[in-house]
Amino acid sequence: MDWRDDMATMTPRQCVLAAVNRQEPDRVPYELSWGAFTPALMEIFREKTGAEDPLEYFLVPVRPVAHRGRSKEELWQIYARYYPGHTLDEVEISDFGVASLPGSLWHFRKDIHPLAEAESLNDILDYPLPDPSRPEAYIHLSEETHRYHARDLAVNGILCVTIFEVAWAIRSMEALFTDMALRPEMAAALLDRMMELRLVQARQLVQAGVDILSLGDDVSTQRGLMMSPAMWRKWFKPRLAAIIAEARRLRPGIPIFYHSDGDCRAIIPELIEIGVTILNPVQPECMDPAELKRQYGDRLAFWGTIGTQTTMPFGTPDEVRATVRERIRTVGAGGGLVLAPTHILEPDVPWENILAFFEAVECYGTK
Repeated sequence: MDWRDDMATMTPRQCVLAAVNRQEPDRVPYELSWGAFTPALMEIFREKTGAEDPLEYFLVPVRPVAHRGRSKEELWQIYARYYPGHTLDEVEISDFGVASLPGSLWHFRKDIHPLAEAESLNDILDYPLPDPSRPEAYIHLSEETHRYHARDLAVNGILCVTIFEVAWAIRSMEALFTDMALRPEMAAALLDRMMELRLVQARQLVQAGVDILSLGDDVSTQRGLMMSPAMWRKWFKPRLAAIIAEARRLRPGIPIFYHSDGDCRAIIPELIEIGVTILNPVQPECMDPAELKRQYGDRLAFWGTIGTQTTMPFGTPDEVRATVRERIRTVGAGGGLVLAPTHILEPDVPWENILAFFEAVECYGTK
C-alpha cells in the first residue's frame, strides 16, 4: 500500500507509517521520547497545562505498547535471595530481577547486579527470567493496540533494551564483557536465554497488531561502540537477526526500529543487513543526521535528531525552531523522518523550548 494515497486527509497513523516507510507524508510526524519528561519536568508540565498526559496534550501521533511486569511484592519473593542485606522497602526492582537503590535525582540510581558474582554456568541457567507465557504480561497488548488504532494513532511495540542492556544489568557490564572474552559458554547462555524470551515477546507484539517493532540496546558511547565491531558481530548481530526474522515471518513488511544512544555508525550497514529500517535516536552531538540521510536514506528512516544535550536544554526558542526547520529540510526531504528529542527531557529544558519544538513542527512540517 502506498501511504501517500489521499494525502490531503492523512490520519496521524498514516503520517507515521508514511514516514517510517520512507515516503513523504502531508506533515512530518513527531514524538516525545521515553516517557516524555523526567519527574521534575513533569511537574512543570502539569503546572503549565493542567494536563496529566504529554502525549495526549501535544497530540503525539504514535503510542507505545509494552509487556506488563509483575508487582514489586511478587518480584521480591522470587529475587530477594540475590540481595542479602537489602529490604523490599529500600529498593526498586525490574521485571528481570535487577534491584536498584534510588539516588538524589531521577537518573542517579545504583543498580545491584544479581549475577555479578556468578561463577558457574548453572548460576546463569538457574537465574529466573520472566515467563513470557504468563497471560498477564501480554493479554492487554491487542486491546491497547486496537484502541489506539480506533483513534487513528500509530502503535509502537516496545522491546528495547532487547538483549545487551538487560544481560549486563543482570550480570554487570564488567562480568559480561569478561564472559564474552574469556568464558564464552557463560556469555552465550545468558544471551541465548534473553534471545529466546524476546523471540516470544516479539511474536506477541506482532500478533497484537503493532505497526512498528522497536528493538535496541545502548551499544555505543559518543565516541563509538563500547566493543569492537567484531565482538558485536559475534555476540549480538545474530541474536537480533533472529528476532527480526521471527517478526518478519509473521508480518513481512513490519518496520523495525533500532535504538542505540551514541555513535553507532560502525554497525549501521549491518543493522540494515539484518532488517532494521528505522534508526533512533540519531544523536546529533556525535552523528550528523544530514550525512546519515545522504548515506542511508534510501534504506533507513530516522526517528529523533533533536539534541537533548544541546538544542533542547541550551538553545533559545529561535534556535530550537531553526534546528527543527533544518532537520525537516535535510533529513525529512522525501520522507523518512519522525522528529523527536533524542532522549527523555530533563529539568533543565526550558518550557519555552518545548513549546518551540511543537510550534516549529507544525509550522515547517506541514505541506
